[in-house]
Amino acid sequence: APKDAQPMPIKDTLIEDEVKDSYLNYAMSVIVSRALPDVRDGLKPSQRRILIAMNDLGLTPRSKHRKCAKIVGETMGNYHPHGDQSIYPTLVRLAQDFVCRYTLVDSQGNFGSIDGDPPAAMRYTEARMADFATLLIEDLDKNTVDFVPNFDESREEPTVLPSKFPNLICNGSSGIAVGMATNIPPHNLTEVCDGIIKVINDPDVAVEDLMKIVKGPDFPTGGYICGMSGVTEAYKTGRGLVTLRAKLHTEQAKGGKVSIVFTEIPYNVNKTRILETIAALVKEGRTESIADVRDESDREGIRVVVEVKRGEEEQLVINQLYENTPLQVTFGINMVALVRNQPRTLGLKELLQHYIDHRVEVIRRRTQFLLEKAEAEAHILEGLVIAVANIDEVIEIIKKAPTIPAAEASLVRRFNLSVLQAQAILRMQLQRLVGLERDKLLSDLAALREKIAEYRAILADSGLVLDILREDLYEMKEKCGDKRRTEIIAEVQEFAKEDLIAEEDVAVMLSHQGYIKRMALSSYRKQRRGGKGIASADIREGDFMERIFIANTHDYILFFTDLGKVYWQKVYDIPELSRASKGRAIVNLLTLAEGEKITSTVPVRSFDSRFLLMATRRGTVKKTPLEAFSRPKRGGIRAINLDEDDRLIGVVVTGGDNRVVIGTDNGMSICFHEKDIRSMGRTAAGNRGIRPRKGDSARGLVLVDENKTLLTVCERGFGKRTPFSEYRLQRRGGTGVVNIRTGNRNGVVVGMKSVGEDDELLMVTIRGMMVRIPVGTVRQTLRNAMGVKLITLEEGDKLVSIASLASEEGANGHDATPPVEGAAAPVAHKGDFSDAGPAGDETVTDEEPAPGSESDAEPGEEGDGERLDS
Repeated sequence: APKDAQPMPIKDTLIEDEVKDSYLNYAMSVIVSRALPDVRDGLKPSQRRILIAMNDLGLTPRSKHRKCAKIVGETMGNYHPHGDQSIYPTLVRLAQDFVCRYTLVDSQGNFGSIDGDPPAAMRYTEARMADFATLLIEDLDKNTVDFVPNFDESREEPTVLPSKFPNLICNGSSGIAVGMATNIPPHNLTEVCDGIIKVINDPDVAVEDLMKIVKGPDFPTGGYICGMSGVTEAYKTGRGLVTLRAKLHTEQAKGGKVSIVFTEIPYNVNKTRILETIAALVKEGRTESIADVRDESDREGIRVVVEVKRGEEEQLVINQLYENTPLQVTFGINMVALVRNQPRTLGLKELLQHYIDHRVEVIRRRTQFLLEKAEAEAHILEGLVIAVANIDEVIEIIKKAPTIPAAEASLVRRFNLSVLQAQAILRMQLQRLVGLERDKLLSDLAALREKIAEYRAILADSGLVLDILREDLYEMKEKCGDKRRTEIIAEVQEFAKEDLIAEEDVAVMLSHQGYIKRMALSSYRKQRRGGKGIASADIREGDFMERIFIANTHDYILFFTDLGKVYWQKVYDIPELSRASKGRAIVNLLTLAEGEKITSTVPVRSFDSRFLLMATRRGTVKKTPLEAFSRPKRGGIRAINLDEDDRLIGVVVTGGDNRVVIGTDNGMSICFHEKDIRSMGRTAAGNRGIRPRKGDSARGLVLVDENKTLLTVCERGFGKRTPFSEYRLQRRGGTGVVNIRTGNRNGVVVGMKSVGEDDELLMVTIRGMMVRIPVGTVRQTLRNAMGVKLITLEEGDKLVSIASLASEEGANGHDATPPVEGAAAPVAHKGDFSDAGPAGDETVTDEEPAPGSESDAEPGEEGDGERLDS
């Protein structure tokens, strides 16, 4: 600075005040000059300037395409000095038909794709204005909008376009400002025009009535809008959430497979991302129903094909795709726009009303401009008519005048003309003196006077202005209107977990130390009787598979514990793990008390009018309506009241008119009718079912089915099938009859099942080995026989659990997936596995039971047992 320069004054200010003021200035600049559209023409400044630059270049829809680099350079040099990196992407979006419902730029070249492919460089692409852009710019030269100086004041630019086309509501807009954002969906032009006309005709129309015309957003990519609640909320308040879905249909593929074909996808969704997400679902194992996914899209349209595996339910796959991929998205409507340079959240009617107000002002200003132009032309014609009528005198005045200004002054004085009229007379060509030209002057003047009268009438009557607006809308609807692309369907609820999980029968396994898992039944192949089996789990040392049962993934599982409590769980919530996996600790699924153990599991589909029949180690039985267990608590609920030294061992589902068999560890059994047990509440204690002998305890509970047989399996791998007719009906409470001979060869009983001839048997050993054999290979024997070998056990191994399942051989020889078994869940032996009696032969003839082993006592006598119900 020069030595004599005065120092600049220093002003003290708080830093927070300076930051606040600077940030507010920045925020307002972003809001007004960058991110939010103007409610009148629906354009942001960058978009508006691109169209103005194209108009300056004369790039109309009928002109040749020009390089986008030229357009970008013109825009940047004259109107938008913010770099081509912001201008060219904006130009590209105005040309993409999957972004704009009605494109404003007619493109030529690579302008990107719905797959997310980027456009080519601007030196390769070309563009010109589309028809809708000309509607936005129409009448720009008729003083319809205000102009302001550009950034370097070298020219002027309009603050808004006349916008005959309702761009904001038809094309929508999105942008993120500071502290606010906008996300206006596109709409159908035909519906919008009708809606605007409705508001013009009835300014007090309700939004509900307006929505009968403007039915909802209409996206360029089509698809479905699910429900109108979010749309209604947005149209009333300016904000709402709308669920968008891809449009699909199914096709029959080769080999009996079904293909799901998506032909339209949600708005602003990248098609490549959809394919990647579907592939990730399959790779991560979150769905096993998809065989293949292909993109068969071409210039005719989108076609994404998802091939479903044979036998899988396609609706389940559709639900999974909607839930886990961008084939279903939520579009957040946030209709924020600038109204007089202030951001406002607007409803549907307000958006349409602002368009009407803008167009009324444009029509008025255009009419005023045309009126002034017509009056000026009429003024000139009036002077020419006077001159032609007095042509000789006019020529004489001109001839005598020494200069042009003198001639002008003489004409003004002589004929009482204006200076403009005198100048027009001096410029008049001699051909205007021809008779036809004189008549044309008079007719032109008369036509101008009619226009002037019309313009003045329009300006004096607002109804005529609205009539012009209506005619513009009718014409635009007729020429440019089209059909809806996006269909509106019924409201969809959030997917329940059942909607996303296939219904299939699975094997559920529970280990002695409390590890649980589920596996597909196809994991185990069928073997012959006496096979060694395959490993069912990589069990921990000291643990063994204690229980296995078959259930459907949509079933409920009631977990009954030895303490008489019941816990509720869905099968699909049990972790699906590999065959070798040890499982997941059940304490992570159920809130078990310390020392509480699962003793029985019952899969049920619904809590209907059936009953649950329970049995305890001491031989107590209780019948309770199944519906009483439909509302469990997280910490479990009471299923039966037990004495301190008693434990719950088994539970079955009954219809109220069944016979039941209770068996003991040492091979005794009793058969009685469940009508002998009255229905009780959950907290009751029950009645005496069987009276075990000293040192014996109840082991299993089975429903009688005359079409099946009773299968009894012992811990050393031996078992037998016996017809239920061998078990005569008794009164409950006795000691029962012999069911199977136990001893060193057989060991104690580990399970009892009601099985059919075509059923299959799954057996699990203490070391985690499993074998699956046809039940038909186990021959039927008498009631007190010792049975045959079912599984070959290694030294020190013992059988601990069994499960039965129905099976059909398919035409191709592979095992079919079995349905859910309705019998009781198996109960594994939890005590000592030592020898329980003398060894015997493989089969033993029937013998009379020991005295007192069967109870034929009448009710009330000793054999009936004491009443234990509360």
